[in-house]
This record gives sequence, structure tokens and C-alpha cells, in this order.
Amino acid sequence: MIKTLFPTFIYYSPLKSRGLAELNKDLKIEALKFAEIDEEGQVWSRKNYKGGYTSYGSISSLHKVSSTFEELEKEIDKHVRKFVKHLEMDINPKELKMTSCWVNVMPTDVIHTMHLHPLSVISGTYYVQTPKNCSSLKFEDPRMDSFMASPPRKHNAKDYNQRYYSLDPKEGHVVLFESWLRHEVPKNDSNKERISISFNYDWV
Repeated sequence: MIKTLFPTFIYYSPLKSRGLAELNKDLKIEALKFAEIDEEGQVWSRKNYKGGYTSYGSISSLHKVSSTFEELEKEIDKHVRKFVKHLEMDINPKELKMTSCWVNVMPTDVIHTMHLHPLSVISGTYYVQTPKNCSSLKFEDPRMDSFMASPPRKHNAKDYNQRYYSLDPKEGHVVLFESWLRHEVPKNDSNKERISISFNYDWV
């Protein structure tokens, strides 16, 4: 007998089935506008997100300042409830609230190094613009520091046996994961900007 224990789940789904194109269009317009006028965010990005723009260090609660982002929040709430149910968390899903939400604009050759989202429960990203050859979302096995003498896995090993997993983003899709899971966005090889909206849900 071989049992699968302590799995790591990634939730990935279209945001909604109707009205998505219009919402995505509005989100893109606002995201690029923030990138244009957010001087504090531009300064923060030059130090922490070289070559790109993120409102993480300046306007990190966009769902509280924009009705468009508030609409996005309401849609993401539905997916978070589904994910929490799958994870069998012993909480009321309504106790998880979006506490931060920010824009990422990633031009050609920009990277976002490995990180996690401390002190949050569920984190994720909604994809606004994902041109051909743009960066994937790369996840790292959370047991990495415990492997020691463990041999590498075969190149064609099943996803659940790999040390890393790369998810190809699609416009109009949302990805969710537990906030302790380390991840990165490798170099953008596209000649267009990759635009996404990231967020955290906290237990409040």
C-alpha cells in the first residue's frame, strides 16, 4: 500500500462565465493608470521590483478604493470559499477576508524572485494580460529544506513527485494557494507586459 499524505493544493479556475471580458478590460485600464500615476509605487518598485511596477508598497488595498477591484473581490470570494471547503479548514469561510490587493505590471525580462506571503491564509493572483511566452507561476515543494540526501526526480516525473511546478497563466483565470507556499515568477520572455492582480486573505 502507498498512501499520498500531506498534499499541496493549487486552485485554478476561470473567474466567471459571464461578463468577464468587460471586467478584464476595466481592470487593465485601471491597472495601467495606477502604474502611470502612482509615484510612491514607482519609487518602491525601482528598489524592490526592478524594471516593473507593483502597487504593493503604496496602494495595497485596491478593493477598498476602486469599485472595479471591489467587483473582482466579490468574484474571488466565491472561489476562496470553494478552496477552503476542499482544504477542509475548520473555520467559517466568511471569516476569511481579502485584506490586501495590488497590481503587478511585468515588462520584458523582469522577474519576481522566490517568496511567500507571511501571516495570511490564502493568497492568489488574477491574470489580466498574459501574452505569449510570458512568465509562468513557479511553485516550490514546501519540504525542500528537509530533503538532504534525497535524489532528484526524473524530468518526466508526475506533477506530484516534482520539486517544482510551473503553472501557465491565462487571462481571466484566478489561482489560489495557501500563503505559506513559496513561489516565484521567472523572467518574462514576452515582448509585451504581463499584468496581474495579487491578493491575500486573512482570518479575521
